Amino acid sequence: MLRWMICALISTLTAFSAAREERRLDAGWRFHRGEAAGAEAARFDDATWSAVVLPHDWSIAGPVDAAAPTAGHGGYFPTGAGWYRLNLDAPEAWAGRRVEIEFEGAAMGAEVWLNGASLGRWAYGYTPFRFDLTPHLRLGAGNTLAVRVDNSAQPNSRWYSGSGLYRPVWLRVTDPVYVPAGGLWVTTEELSEKQARLRVHAELANASAASREVLVETELRDARGRVLAKDRRAASVAASGEWRGEFDLAVRDPRLWSPESPILHRVVARVLAADGARVLDETSYDFGIRTVSVSAERGFELNGRPVKLLGGNVHHDTGPLGAAAFARAEERKVELMKAAGFNAARTAHNPPSTAFLEACDRLGLLVVNEIFDGWEKAKNKQDYSVLFKDWWRRDVDAWVRRDRHHASVVMWSTGNEMFERGGASGRRIARELAARIREQDTSRPVTAGVNGLGESEKWPQLDELFAALDVAGYNYELQHHAADHARVPARVIMASESYQTEAFANWVAMTEHPYVIGDFVWSAIDYLGEAGIGRVFPPGQEAKKHWEMEMFPWHGAYCGDIDLTGWRKPVSHYREIVWDRGEKLYAAVRVRPPGDGAGEWNTTPWSVVPMLPTWTWPGREGQVLRVEVYSRYDAVRLELNGRVIGEKPTTRAEEFKAAFDVPYAPGELKAVGLRGGRAVERFVLRSAGEATKLRLSVDRSRLRADGQDLAFVTIEALDRRGVWQPWATPRVRVEVSGAGNLAALGSGDLTSLDSYAGPERALHEGRALAVVRATDQAGPVVVTVSAPGFEPVKVELKTVRP
Repeated sequence: MLRWMICALISTLTAFSAAREERRLDAGWRFHRGEAAGAEAARFDDATWSAVVLPHDWSIAGPVDAAAPTAGHGGYFPTGAGWYRLNLDAPEAWAGRRVEIEFEGAAMGAEVWLNGASLGRWAYGYTPFRFDLTPHLRLGAGNTLAVRVDNSAQPNSRWYSGSGLYRPVWLRVTDPVYVPAGGLWVTTEELSEKQARLRVHAELANASAASREVLVETELRDARGRVLAKDRRAASVAASGEWRGEFDLAVRDPRLWSPESPILHRVVARVLAADGARVLDETSYDFGIRTVSVSAERGFELNGRPVKLLGGNVHHDTGPLGAAAFARAEERKVELMKAAGFNAARTAHNPPSTAFLEACDRLGLLVVNEIFDGWEKAKNKQDYSVLFKDWWRRDVDAWVRRDRHHASVVMWSTGNEMFERGGASGRRIARELAARIREQDTSRPVTAGVNGLGESEKWPQLDELFAALDVAGYNYELQHHAADHARVPARVIMASESYQTEAFANWVAMTEHPYVIGDFVWSAIDYLGEAGIGRVFPPGQEAKKHWEMEMFPWHGAYCGDIDLTGWRKPVSHYREIVWDRGEKLYAAVRVRPPGDGAGEWNTTPWSVVPMLPTWTWPGREGQVLRVEVYSRYDAVRLELNGRVIGEKPTTRAEEFKAAFDVPYAPGELKAVGLRGGRAVERFVLRSAGEATKLRLSVDRSRLRADGQDLAFVTIEALDRRGVWQPWATPRVRVEVSGAGNLAALGSGDLTSLDSYAGPERALHEGRALAVVRATDQAGPVVVTVSAPGFEPVKVELKTVRP
């Protein structure tokens, strides 16, 4: 009965035009971790396999293990190989149609079979790939799709990759003459206040053995669906051939896309029979009317207006969910960045999910879209270097074709800190990659993140490499910008990676020099893998870089402005104040080292001294604590329990911050922002008593009953007055009942050995985050959190039909 229900669900088509059928294959998969001889065969018995719903990352459940082949770079998570199988009904109505399957990503590479026939393999885990199912499809009967995902060759990454079908899978049914994936996009050719001249680029493919005469119709629509412009023309598509066309359309009084106003339009392409009587295929995409240009004289311009890229680097994981690319998790990542003052992200060091880019389009986040970490020379034994020569062209094409319609993508990045950057092979590869990208898209600049050659005087040796790029990405090398501008005046420069401690200096470089177009901190958000980067070391212990020692049980990176759960660290608030992005006043206290608190933390370039926005320091009574106040006001005054501690300026000359040494006494610490001597704003920290209760806060209580939507539930420990108690570490248990389930449970502690897929975890700094996944059934969802010594607390959610 269960298998029949699954097949019925899979065979149900949703939300299509009559010409094209397209749906996600989320449910109905069966999964086996490890090898399974003969699992590609249609008659293989998978009854004992687990039922899973995509996206699925099997690594995130752990356990993390010091002996894992992924080692510290991969976060000590398990990988290996795994199998997926799906029963797929193919109605006889598909006769004469073309049936295609698309995988948005499989970590790290996959081979696919249909009814026992191999369809092929794809090697890179971050680019999409497709197979034609038509030749092996049994119409009017059941079909078996089998996928082997292999992530066993380790180490293959310098961050957490995840394992499995971690991005969506799509089924697409079209006429033999159709618009192929990536075959429709729009560029803005000319732009004024009164009119935008847009070029619609359209491609057709003919999968039949006969040439076809068709009509191609394109139209532009606004956000309300109103048609703004359209065109139609005849096209002749050769047997097993392709057709390409361009349509110039004008839009009057255009509404432009920008981070401040991310207005989207929609382009529609239809393929009609030659007489126009029947629609053969139809597809559409969102796009933005906007232009991008760069120059040393004016910097980065969006719609003809100079814009500084206030950026952060992000890896592809979504924290406790691992690599699984849930659309809501990707959207939340963008929301977190926007709320922290960022207007740009660099997708280090691989193409992001489509869901991430769609969220950037909707919410207004500029994207430097990066494809590779390295090129031919290896950083890890099994990284992309083993694939580069055979696969780079296919991967570049798949990447650019997938992403060139996104308004948010404003730059292509070809690599990061490539080991051959100083030699002839690096210069050759840089030119070849840029040329390949420009074959597919000329509307965006090309860049790469490049670090030095060890000695400062060798830096100019990279001039020829940078000459192959439109924008020179400097990784931790922005101190060279003035000398480089004098030597190469036309060079456009950005800090593609920078340390958190460089926020003010890099802001100064951006604001004073138009040729310095942006700063991307490493990193915007904590991430899994690259274990221990960003951590601090107690007095007496030498600070080591993350590649200089094994740091287990650390399994993630602590160098983010935002922690793994989405909580903003004090350095994030300082950056927003430096960038003048809205926030004006913030205060935090330096965390003293354990024990008697004597001595100072030892740091690496990627770490900052730990700070917390709390005035709760039991056992430190009478000890002097360092309080830092970040301010965009003329000055700040600090008060403790109504007594003035001091007053200090916080202008640009002071880098918008002041430090006070305050003997600790419980109570209320208040920072007051002063303008012209007058109090304008107050920021208050209160001491907490013993934690007596838990509080649940949910980002949204109404979810779509689609098996994909998520709610993020923050768990906090409070004292009896409702003040956050950061030192409370009770072990909480999360239970979810009704039309949802627990997808993940995590905290900001990157040394915990608890599974992110498990129901229990200790609070870290008084917080944890539970992620609830909706089922495909409408109804109530109850989340209950309990802990020893605390009353259980509940929050009720609701799932509704989309």
